[in-house]
Order: sequence, then C-alpha cells, then structure tokens
Amino acid sequence: MSIQIELPQGLSLSKFELSMLLAAKLFEEGLISTGQGAEMVGLSKQAFIEVLGKYKVSVFQGTSGDLENDIANA
Repeated sequence: MSIQIELPQGLSLSKFELSMLLAAKLFEEGLISTGQGAEMVGLSKQAFIEVLGKYKVSVFQGTSGDLENDIANA
C-alpha cells in the first residue's frame, strides 16, 4: 500500500527517517515483524534490528512480568 501525507513546513525528515519512524512504531505495537519492517525501509533484518535501538524501540516484545515468569519457569 502507498499513502501520501502532507507534513508541516520546516519539518526536515528524509524519506528513510520517516519510513523508519513508521516502521519502528508499527513493530513496537506488534503490527509488523522485523522482516516486514526491514522491507519497508530497504534494510536487511539485521540492520533494521540494529537501527531500532536508535529509535528507542526494543526488539524484545513483552513486559518485565513476562520475563520474570519465563525466568521462574526455566
């Protein structure tokens, strides 16, 4: 799907930055996979995962409670 968005004047984001912001948020919300995000922005999966950190998005999904339960059950 392709969409067209009008951005405020003076906002200087590259196409990559805008695509990465959208892909990072969609990934963070659990709506896309790392592979889909990587495809959206034209990166390999590994590169997408690395760049997610710059956008303050963790690759690890779930809550700290989930992690504690996993550790307790291990």
